[in-house]
Amino acid sequence: MPAHIGYAAMLERFPPAEAVEYADLAEAHGFRGTMASDHFQPWVPSQGESSFVWSVLAAIGARTTGDLGPGVTTPTFRMHPAVVAQAAATQAALYPGRTWLGIGSGDALNEHIVGAYWPEAPERINRMFEAVDVIKKLFSGSIAGRDVRHSGPHFTLEATRLWTMPDVAPPILVAASGPITARRAGRTVDGMITTGAPLEKLATLLARFRDGAREAGRNADGMPKVLQLHLSWAETDELAMRNALSEWPNGGMRFPRSDIRSPFEFEQFARTVRPEDFTDRMVVSADPAVHRAAIQRLLDLGFDRIYLHNAGRNQREFLEVFGREVLPGLRS
Repeated sequence: MPAHIGYAAMLERFPPAEAVEYADLAEAHGFRGTMASDHFQPWVPSQGESSFVWSVLAAIGARTTGDLGPGVTTPTFRMHPAVVAQAAATQAALYPGRTWLGIGSGDALNEHIVGAYWPEAPERINRMFEAVDVIKKLFSGSIAGRDVRHSGPHFTLEATRLWTMPDVAPPILVAASGPITARRAGRTVDGMITTGAPLEKLATLLARFRDGAREAGRNADGMPKVLQLHLSWAETDELAMRNALSEWPNGGMRFPRSDIRSPFEFEQFARTVRPEDFTDRMVVSADPAVHRAAIQRLLDLGFDRIYLHNAGRNQREFLEVFGREVLPGLRS
């Protein structure tokens, strides 16, 4: 069957109206949905933007007909999980059957701004899964027409419900970059999101997700396994590499980035990124066939939906070329 390939709208790189226009154009060229990034700051200052993801998603939904959701939002520091649940429920009420809620444990770049203590990764992951519990309670209770409560180690929710709620709650997808989180996601939520990485790592994440689903008595085959894939395509290999280095250097950073707090700190690290750092992490090529083969390998690995982000500012050309030369040849 034709593969489900969507467009990744990186809101830290394009003004909101431009991002909406690209999502609309992507659908016109055969892309089937939109994943929009949730950032308070860009990775590096030169990217220059960071609009509010829920406002932009609402505008994208009005202009398109495909699926849409954040990739990913963090319901643990900047926003209480109840507020994220309300945003996702409103989105799903506006666009029934089209939306999903992508949730992650967060990066200091976006979350430290509220001045809260920035914990180590295990605590951030535990906070994320507790936030998922709060959101699931709100979704199920609101559909049933009753108030819910929550009192946990990280969050409190007094008796309330979501007064705007669709008949069916949007699926919750958790972002996983490690095997423990992937397994826990398989046990507790509707699906998994991850980002491009070496095939061996991605295969491990998918396997652990399936293990978790099986432990919970569920079939992972019917659960969304979603990938956000960064790439760099341009008219020449040299330009594609130049775009990767200048526009998306974080794609070549081979170290943990969750504790870096400022775009200006990222800018310093970006100066150390070299062309070889993108190897096995991000395809950089002018040849659509090279990109098509790389995407097909990921589909064959087991991903159901892949959302593509091109590093260059040449978004229109990228969407046209991939719509014509890449998407038609992909099969799930």
